[in-house]
Amino acid sequence: MADTQTGSTVPRRQLGRYLRDLRNAAGLTIRAAAKELERSEPTIWRIEAGQVPSRALDVEQMCRLYQATAEMTKALMALARETKAKGWWQAYGDVVPDWLDLYIGLEAAANRIDWYESDLVPGLFQTEDYARVVTRVHVPEAEDGEIDRRVQLRLGRQAILRRPIDPPVLRVTLRETVLRAAVGGSEVMTAQFARLAEVAELPNVSLRILPLAAGMHSGMISGAYEVLRFPLNGGGIESEPATVYSDLFAGALYLDKPSEVARYDQAFEEIWEASLDDEASRELLHNSAEKP
Repeated sequence: MADTQTGSTVPRRQLGRYLRDLRNAAGLTIRAAAKELERSEPTIWRIEAGQVPSRALDVEQMCRLYQATAEMTKALMALARETKAKGWWQAYGDVVPDWLDLYIGLEAAANRIDWYESDLVPGLFQTEDYARVVTRVHVPEAEDGEIDRRVQLRLGRQAILRRPIDPPVLRVTLRETVLRAAVGGSEVMTAQFARLAEVAELPNVSLRILPLAAGMHSGMISGAYEVLRFPLNGGGIESEPATVYSDLFAGALYLDKPSEVARYDQAFEEIWEASLDDEASRELLHNSAEKP
C-alpha cells in the first residue's frame, strides 16, 4: 500500500512518466495512442501528467500497445493499483478540485520547500480565523458548511510541520506587505502574528521578512510561488522531480523542467538574501504580535 501521508499523487506522477516514456519509445504521438486505445487525447494526457488514477487493466493495455516487457508491465500494473490509495485530504473531495488534490499530495510528500509569498500568509501558517476570511473571499458563493470544510482542510495540512518522522524543511520569505494587510481586522492579525512568531521557532522552519525598503527584486516579477523537493530513493535519485507550484485565482501552475526550476531557484536565493535574517524577522513578528 502507498504511504497514507503521500496518498496517490506520487504514484500517479511516476506511472505517468513511465507510460509517457514508453509511448515515446514506441514512436507514438498522444493522438495515435488515443486512437489505438479508443480513449480521448485529453484522457491520455491526464494519465501521463499524473492527474488521474489508472486501472491496472488500462495500464496493461497501454503497455501492450507500447511493447513494454512483461516485467515492466507487471511493475506498472502494481503502480496503477497504488494510484487508488487515498490520502486523508480526499475525505474532503467535495471541496478539493483536481489541481489542489495534486498539490496537497506533493506537499505531503516533499521534504524541502522554498516558499515566497507576497500578499497572504502561507496556508501552512494560517490561523483558523485568518483562513476563514481568505476562504470567504476566495469562494464568496460558498455556504457556511462548505467554508468550514475548506478551512478544516487547510488546517489539516498544517500537521506536516510537526509530524514526528521527517517533517519537511521550509525556507519561507514573506514580503512585508503580508504583515501590513489587515486581513479580518486587528484582532485576527494580532493572533496571526503570534502564530507566525510561533512557527518561526520550529527547528525545521526558517522564516524571513522581505522589507519594502529592499526595493526592486525578483519576486515582484515572479509572483508568489513554491519550489518543492522530494526525498531520494534507494538509487540516490529524487523520488519526484523538483516542482515549482504557483497558486492561481482559478487553478494552479506546475513546472518541473530543470531549466524552469533553476530559474525559480535563482530568484528565491535573491529574495532570501534581500530579506531580514531569521533573528531580525522573528523580532519583527514578535513586536507585531505585541502591538495593541
